[in-house]
Amino acid sequence: MHKENVTVLGSNGHLGHAAMVGFRDAGWAVTGLARRNRKPVEGTAFRAGDADDVAMVKAAIKDADVVVNGLHLRYDRWGNGRAERQLQVVLDAMAGSGKTLMFPGTIYNYRATDRTVSPDLRQSGEKPRGAIRIRLEEMLRRAAEAGDIRVIILRAGDFFGPGNADEWFGQAMLMDAAKGRLYHLADRKLRHSWAYLPDLGRALASLAEQRKGLTPFENFHFAGYWVSHGQIMEAIQTGLGRRLAVRPMPWWMLRAMGLVNPVMRDIYRMRYLWDNEMELVDPRLDSFLGQGFATPFEAAVAATVTDLMAARAAG
Repeated sequence: MHKENVTVLGSNGHLGHAAMVGFRDAGWAVTGLARRNRKPVEGTAFRAGDADDVAMVKAAIKDADVVVNGLHLRYDRWGNGRAERQLQVVLDAMAGSGKTLMFPGTIYNYRATDRTVSPDLRQSGEKPRGAIRIRLEEMLRRAAEAGDIRVIILRAGDFFGPGNADEWFGQAMLMDAAKGRLYHLADRKLRHSWAYLPDLGRALASLAEQRKGLTPFENFHFAGYWVSHGQIMEAIQTGLGRRLAVRPMPWWMLRAMGLVNPVMRDIYRMRYLWDNEMELVDPRLDSFLGQGFATPFEAAVAATVTDLMAARAAG
């Protein structure tokens, strides 16, 4: 007997897949929606469909008590109102339902000078992408205030975890591991906020189960791991079981690639997030999740690099 029903929009993505697993493990009936089921999760259901189609999304969430928005546009496709249109489809599909929408927040909503980023801190985006994210969250706030839906925003740092090769571990820090090189993304003394995807999926499920005690619009910040670039270099090498030559990330290469590749151009523009310490904090969320919730940092990194290296070895 399942606890309740959840539909995950964009179930193939990093967050979507983590939510599928987290809710399933928490005893929920889970349904994913995507064009193709590229990352099947045992013990869950899947519905093939286009999340840009209001009728399709409405049908997919018909029996859901909670909806997780795991939809994510490629970085260079956020502009010209496209991100807002994507979210509006979800809001139109949920209109008047009273269901709870869980939405992944980002740190883009804040400024590089914001050293401690708490839920009550004013939002002021550093770059155009930050302004877009602020507008999306305002759309969510208005929908919640109108009584159409309930909203839980869960903001987190940079994702990592097993089964996700196309992120900062696989695409940047360990991109030249076969050549014996490991790259740090900024000064090794600077700290950065990271979110281990299996923990984030469990946090979504935990908040969903406690949603009846929450207000119609909630904004939580997932602390994850607040560690230095030097610490993550050490943890990666410990997880690999061997030493690598640690070098600075060749950001100049991304900048050069950005001349012809719009995704690389947008990634380079967000370099400030690595060069500035911006710590996500939320004692209230910590109390909801309970003491000892997070996977130990070294274990999380080891699981991630072990899976990444095994996938590369398998070809």
